[in-house]
Amino acid sequence: MKKISNRTWQTLTIILIVAGVLILAVSGLLGNIIGKAVDPLVGVQSWVSTRVNAAVDFFTVPRDVTTLLQQNAALQSEVSRLQSEIMELQQQLVETDILYALLDFARENPNNQYIAAAVIGKDPSPFLKYIIIDHGSDDGIFKGMPVVTEQGLVGNVDAVTASAARVQLITDQGSVVNVKLQESKVEAQVQGSVTGDITLEMVNPSVDMAEGDLVFTSGLGGTYPSEILIGQVISPEINENELFLTASIQPSVDFSNLQAVLVISNFQAVDIKPLVPATIP
Repeated sequence: MKKISNRTWQTLTIILIVAGVLILAVSGLLGNIIGKAVDPLVGVQSWVSTRVNAAVDFFTVPRDVTTLLQQNAALQSEVSRLQSEIMELQQQLVETDILYALLDFARENPNNQYIAAAVIGKDPSPFLKYIIIDHGSDDGIFKGMPVVTEQGLVGNVDAVTASAARVQLITDQGSVVNVKLQESKVEAQVQGSVTGDITLEMVNPSVDMAEGDLVFTSGLGGTYPSEILIGQVISPEINENELFLTASIQPSVDFSNLQAVLVISNFQAVDIKPLVPATIP
């Protein structure tokens, strides 16, 4: 019997292997075998990829943090700018609302002529109640002219320069305003004070004065026109032994937030002091 050579065995082995691979491929088992063989390699590749990405992040994150900090600072600056613009717009809206309110008041009271002025200063003294406005004699403003807002009576012009004027508020301790109660039509006086509170005085004790009664200027004394709102009674004080009744008044004007006023330019105050008999000491 002829001995088969090694070459022949190698050829047969290759043929059998190829045939086996073809059989496995046709049967679908080859994919499973290859998958199981490659799985360890895929796991190794994933492990290496994770470590490489971690290393890349380690060296690139600091740069990203710097970029983020710069972007954050830029955004904060932009937010601050926008907030400033919003505040400016809100202030402009407030000023516009004030001007419209003054304009509406002037239209509703056409008998008077008005000069609008902005409040540019306040007296720093706690004992004096004055404001400074940005219009003066060059604008037709003179001493004694009444000053109002759409809320009511503010005071009157006390001193004037060419471009500015000082207004004595009705809350000043030196201010006295002749008034009348709307309900009873009774005349009285409103007096300012050191604390800035105003008090209704010289009220006839027979008057039925109630909380909530509105107080208007009476026009007596020649200092103010009539029918300008001053405030309302909040706490009447009735003492049987007193010659006159008194009451605290809630002013209609918010004196802590005065920004613009109207000066009644066609009213001239009358000084009646020389006509008033001197009191006997």
